[in-house]
Amino acid sequence: MKIKKKLTIIIAIATFLLTISPLSAQTTANPVKAVEFYNRGVDRLTAGDYSGAIADFTQALQLEPKDADAYYNRGYGELVLGQYERAIADYTQALTINPNYVNALGNRCYVHYLTKKYEAAVEDCTKAIALNGNFADFFIYRGNAKDDLGKHLEAIEDYTKALSLQGTRGQDRIFYNRALAYNRAGQQEMALRDYDESLKINANFAEAYHNRGLTYYKLGNREKAIADLEAASRLALSQGKQGTAAKSQSAVALIQGQKP
Repeated sequence: MKIKKKLTIIIAIATFLLTISPLSAQTTANPVKAVEFYNRGVDRLTAGDYSGAIADFTQALQLEPKDADAYYNRGYGELVLGQYERAIADYTQALTINPNYVNALGNRCYVHYLTKKYEAAVEDCTKAIALNGNFADFFIYRGNAKDDLGKHLEAIEDYTKALSLQGTRGQDRIFYNRALAYNRAGQQEMALRDYDESLKINANFAEAYHNRGLTYYKLGNREKAIADLEAASRLALSQGKQGTAAKSQSAVALIQGQKP
């Protein structure tokens, strides 16, 4: 029975991944038209019309090819649509124009992580942290990448820093990811504490119940392991997560079939 894969901190999309750059000063022969396309692109991003937004930012860039914000926002639309290589190219172009564009670094870090370019993700998030060390998401993404690189203790440090910055938003998932890193580092008791914290914040977190159950099993507590795995299965079914429910049920059957 393997510890399940970490969850991406999707909640971060509501912060810097949905950051839409305000209109910057335009230096073009067609300033009014470029501004119109740019602003309509921002409106379309906000409304969730990502294809339309991409088209508008493309028009704006034809008129003002050195607008880092237009590249950044077009990159966001491409990211949401799963056009990862295009998003990376646009974030890179934004950074060519403005090397200190911290949100472009952070978003490119995130896309590198999604495309399993973990070393590149670490590099970008490290640069972003150097520019703004008070934004939790940069530490979260770098922690995710480090964990997948096998640098579990370094990942734990990043998650710990993120928790110190995060306030209350999304802490259940950060504790969950840090618990996974503790599992992989062989520190099962510490993992158990973090799953406890995650479930205090979100009592409906099926994956946290599942992995806490497996952690209890590793620590030799069959009764609590089964209770958590059964809770995970019930919650997962109620949430439409058939795969998680099936894995939890299989784990229960395996444990019950073994001799104490």
